Amino acid sequence: MSQPVQETPAQALIPDKVPNGEYPLIDNDPHFNRVMRYTRPTDWLTGAAVGALSPGLMLYWEKISPSFVGKGGFAPIMRLSGAIGVTGAFIFAYSRTCARFYGARENRREVEMDMREMVDKVKRGEPLYGTSEMTDYMQGVAHRNSRYAATFSHVILWPNFVNHPYHGVDTAKYYRQAELELEAEKNK
Repeated sequence: MSQPVQETPAQALIPDKVPNGEYPLIDNDPHFNRVMRYTRPTDWLTGAAVGALSPGLMLYWEKISPSFVGKGGFAPIMRLSGAIGVTGAFIFAYSRTCARFYGARENRREVEMDMREMVDKVKRGEPLYGTSEMTDYMQGVAHRNSRYAATFSHVILWPNFVNHPYHGVDTAKYYRQAELELEAEKNK
């Protein structure tokens, strides 16, 4: 006699990872434009300092041990090291901001900005994370490919350019806060 087949509840193939760090998770797959808006000036300054290392070292090495490549030979190397420095500065600032979205760094400012932005969208009746012309399946693919991608940006930069509803946070908090604010405005 055969055993009855036990059914298991359906579950996602790749469930969202929820970090349990010291700071709250804001978004596990922030859109590129959102990361740029939330980047702190100190991150840009620190990134500029990191980016200045490449051309600064080239100038230092040329002074210590001249290359003797002839007239105009050093300029292309400085342009290349400048481009490397600018790229490094951008990746550094982008990664630090994403770490704040992930809750891996202190993010009080970003939490407040996120709450204000999302509550205002709720009050206006807009979708929280924008609209997309992509199918739900393709939005899920885009999310799975770029979720927590900034943790590996020192190897390959893979920002999220797709609006999708998968961000690893409970969006009910935005609606509750919007209700509280609308109730307070109504009671005035």
